[in-house]
Amino acid sequence: MELIFQVILFVIIILTALPVGWLLAWLCKDEIVFRKWFYVLFYFFIAVAIILLIFTRPVYEILTIFYIILLILLAIYKSKDKKFFKN
Repeated sequence: MELIFQVILFVIIILTALPVGWLLAWLCKDEIVFRKWFYVLFYFFIAVAIILLIFTRPVYEILTIFYIILLILLAIYKSKDKKFFKN
């Protein structure tokens, strides 16, 4: 029962990355044009997540890295949206 609660809590935490990422993209529209750095960060955090999954099992660190990866993916997605930058 405790494991199911933890998994549900982790999923809820990860899903909060979407509205938080959208809010960050909206608040920092001038910073989001540096798309190439988002790709660099994305690949860096993917590599870190894979290394952590292979060598250790730190659940909270992996959860944090996946949260950051979702934020970066949303920033990349919003950087390509021309309607998002109007006004």
